[in-house]
Amino acid sequence: MAKTFKVLSTLLSYPTEEIVAAAPIMAGVLKEERLLRPREIKALIPLFEELSASDLYELQERYVLLFDRTRSLSLHLFEHVHGESRDRGQAMVDLKAVYETAGLEISSNELSDYLPLFLEFLATQPLTEALDLVGQPAHIFAALAERLRRRKSIYTAVFDVLAKLAKADPRSAEVRQLVGEPEIDPNDLESLDAAWNDEEVRFGPSADAQCGGDRLIPKLRAGSRPAPGMEVVQPQPRTIITHSGSRSI
Repeated sequence: MAKTFKVLSTLLSYPTEEIVAAAPIMAGVLKEERLLRPREIKALIPLFEELSASDLYELQERYVLLFDRTRSLSLHLFEHVHGESRDRGQAMVDLKAVYETAGLEISSNELSDYLPLFLEFLATQPLTEALDLVGQPAHIFAALAERLRRRKSIYTAVFDVLAKLAKADPRSAEVRQLVGEPEIDPNDLESLDAAWNDEEVRFGPSADAQCGGDRLIPKLRAGSRPAPGMEVVQPQPRTIITHSGSRSI
């Protein structure tokens, strides 16, 4: 289990008083675990410092403007894969089932493909499996890092770290296609309405090819199956994962 994923989940969650209070100790957690390189931890320091020193309401306003009102920066993974199609709904149901099979229960109102929730799930898994799973949406992390870099956002460092953990190739066709999608000003309400009514979004060299995100659910499903010849272990009591604000690191 890697606390690093819990820290990254916290950094990408809606800022609360609890998160602000925890900011000063998060860098120490990363240094102690050593999953990230020193220069990667150093790149996150400005975000830790800003969370600690800035006005909470300003932090929350910036977060909402970036991640809630800007579709191209959405923290819902399957939105970048399926758009608003029915396939996204089924993928989220499947992912929720994977969490439950692992003994985890979503206690918040978040959708199962919400990135901070996915990262918190990874924090409960063996490190080898967590690193394998974080690689599935690698192209999304790389594209979001580039989009945030264009905006000179302090959150860029978080996605740079995720892209490195996922071993993303920023030159891949999937990343170039995703980065090339037009971005819409969150203050342009007419354009926002039109964007939310778009057809299903598909990425990759061809419309029929599966992109990295589409491989996430089959991979998670396979990881939850017992190996041949092994007994099916009865589910253990569930751990509840939540994004209500309070968290231990």
